[in-house]
Amino acid sequence: MYKKILAGLGGAIALNILHETIRKNFDDVPHINEVGEEALTKITEGTAIEIKGEKTLYIATLVGDIVSNGLYYATTATSHNITSGLLAGAGAIALPKQMGLNDAPLAETYKKKAMTVGYYLFGALVTKLIYDKIK
Repeated sequence: MYKKILAGLGGAIALNILHETIRKNFDDVPHINEVGEEALTKITEGTAIEIKGEKTLYIATLVGDIVSNGLYYATTATSHNITSGLLAGAGAIALPKQMGLNDAPLAETYKKKAMTVGYYLFGALVTKLIYDKIK
């Protein structure tokens, strides 16, 4: 099981490196981080948890994203990599609006939608590649 978790974390880290590299260097691309930051802010409102400052919010969101995507990939992408990536991407596009979040950073244009699905597919494929090498 630990090999699946390591592979899942590898895929999640690869997904985030890809996203951050593209987000910081190009215009009109998905901003997965913005949806995550909005979600984390809403979740912690009215609780004792205080996340102060943009950098702290960014880091907390990034860590949560890596952990949650890593666990998702560990349980799905090690055996169903393409399906896992496509479903994660589709969920990233469709779920924010259903959860009362702003979906524009991911779903405002067809380009952003396609890139978002591509990011999650990339993470799933990297997960499977890592898993196949270490199992």
